[in-house]
Amino acid sequence: MTPTVLESTIIAPTKSSQVIRKPYPNFKVIVLNDDFNTFDHVANCLLKYIPNMTQDLAWELTNQVHFDGQALVWSGPLEQAELYHQQLRREGLTMAPLEEA
Repeated sequence: MTPTVLESTIIAPTKSSQVIRKPYPNFKVIVLNDDFNTFDHVANCLLKYIPNMTQDLAWELTNQVHFDGQALVWSGPLEQAELYHQQLRREGLTMAPLEEA
């Protein structure tokens, strides 16, 4: 009796030339409540430095800072987040450290 030899084909994985694009992470700009900034000052700073901020949204976020202790005022790419964070901090707002969204 002759042993049977099974033939098998081994297919090596092909290298994919497809590039998988991963989006850059977003970072959160969060203003914290404190005992020294006024509602007007916080709302005006948001209007001044955060793009596309409306007066109604600035006041809504300012109230959120006061009543909830913090508010997410902007989220996006790191470089812009760093800029807005720094500008708001320079105006005296109390800021949470930047964190990845």
